Amino acid sequence: MKNHIKFVNNRVGNFSIALIIVMLSVSISSIAQGDGARFYWKGLMGTNAVPVIGSSMGGNANPFDPSNRVVPGANFEATMTMAGYAKLLPLFKRSAIVSVIMPMGRLSSTTSLNMLSTTTTARGYGDPMLQLGVNIIGPKAIMNIPEILRYQPGFSVDIIASLAVPLGEYDSSSPINIGQNRYYGRVGAPVVWQIGAWVPGKRTTFEFVPAIWFFSDNTDFMGQKMETKPMYQLEAHLTHDFMERFWGALDVISYSGGQATVDGVEGNALNNLGVGGTLGYQINDNIQMNISYSSTVNDSQPTDLKMDGFRVTLICGWHSLVEGMNRIKESH
Repeated sequence: MKNHIKFVNNRVGNFSIALIIVMLSVSISSIAQGDGARFYWKGLMGTNAVPVIGSSMGGNANPFDPSNRVVPGANFEATMTMAGYAKLLPLFKRSAIVSVIMPMGRLSSTTSLNMLSTTTTARGYGDPMLQLGVNIIGPKAIMNIPEILRYQPGFSVDIIASLAVPLGEYDSSSPINIGQNRYYGRVGAPVVWQIGAWVPGKRTTFEFVPAIWFFSDNTDFMGQKMETKPMYQLEAHLTHDFMERFWGALDVISYSGGQATVDGVEGNALNNLGVGGTLGYQINDNIQMNISYSSTVNDSQPTDLKMDGFRVTLICGWHSLVEGMNRIKESH
């Protein structure tokens, strides 16, 4: 009996903790990092999760601006923290999740022109982003312990939609800001493809996220109007368990399009590729930690996006059923 309780508890923990935060739009943090590996795994319906994400990024585009508009000759340095909340809910017997995330931090930009350097800084809160995701292909929503024990993702596809609301701090006289003074968001179809046996310590997945970003106009960008065309994202991860609680991933992300026009003057469209890696560790049944680094690779020209970033994600997840299982285990 004790061994059975321990086995069930471990299986519940593996599928019900922080990995269920599948819709947190951390892709706003870096062109080369994207959502991250294993962010589209599923968990037990009713699970709650709170992420705290810390990032350090640098390059020639504002890391707080998801359109990644390149400013030739500029060097941006950003320290960003994001915090949010997510909840898994069943929707027509499919797994769905609603989430909100708030970016905040400090941003500086140094621009060199005619042997002169100008430094601009900004700090404060960014634009909160809301997101809804629903699974449309793959196993139905995980509703109870027996379904957790039988669960295998196989081949699954979600539909996601997000919207950022322009509530962040914005100074129309400054070329860099934490808030963007416009609505933006994306629609996408994350895919998780299970490779081999679904056994903790041996799991392997191939994941990719095709998505399109949309941007409304910023009608007061230093007294001018800025328009941005849709931007296309394709993100991919190959993940593998090294141990039951320790895993790693190879990460690739590309962005194209997103050409910005300021007061009728057209900029350059993106055509960039970023590569990196992720290590994840399940600290306990409630806490997951991921560490990622990534960088653009085709960035030799002044108009190419140059960006690298280091990110640490700490996620706390809980469910009343899981907590009850933990109490049963402790009592035995």
